[in-house]
Amino acid sequence: MWWDMAPEVRAEFEDWHSHEHFPERLAVPGFHRASRWTSASGGEGIFVMYELASYAVLSSSAYVSHLNTPTPWSTKMMPHHRNMVRSQCHVLESRGGSAAQHALTLQISPQQDSAEDLRAFFRTLCAALVQRSGLVGAHLLRHRTPSVAQTTEQRIRNSADRAADWVFVAVGYDASALESLVHADLAETALRAAGAVAGAVSGLYTLSHSATSEDIADARRHPS
Repeated sequence: MWWDMAPEVRAEFEDWHSHEHFPERLAVPGFHRASRWTSASGGEGIFVMYELASYAVLSSSAYVSHLNTPTPWSTKMMPHHRNMVRSQCHVLESRGGSAAQHALTLQISPQQDSAEDLRAFFRTLCAALVQRSGLVGAHLLRHRTPSVAQTTEQRIRNSADRAADWVFVAVGYDASALESLVHADLAETALRAAGAVAGAVSGLYTLSHSATSEDIADARRHPS
């Protein structure tokens, strides 16, 4: 998910997101990890990635129940999620880790009849990137909307969520190594030759918080 969060509500948003929203999501069976990154340039952009046991978790009764019964604090914060892009994805290719100091995201779509070519390009790229200095993980995802009716949380945000078709996420400890990908391996000409349509959207982000379901369960067992 990507969205913009205005500076005047950023502090409360991060407090809510880390101390209420992440624990709520990670308590749902099948949620393994939640990670939040913020714009590396200091802008309003937020990128969040949840890792699940399976795609079916997205339409589970436990998860949908939370989407339709937001807490008072969630109800207050949801309208501040502006320009939401929300993609529920299958994993196509995955190498290495999923949480690191920096994340580069790329929103793309394959050209007609070029999906397999584009996937093969990223399969090779993922294998190469996890061996490259500064990088530790690379993942290709494909969106598919689950069979779930519009939720209360979506209605509270007061705008329709957009979706990215295919998503590429690379993570690492060196921001410059990730940024260089946009001008080399993931340059417009390289993507077009690999089978992607023009107009890919990229973003570079810095980690704000990452937690696993075990972290949340342990915190509840040992409250301060």
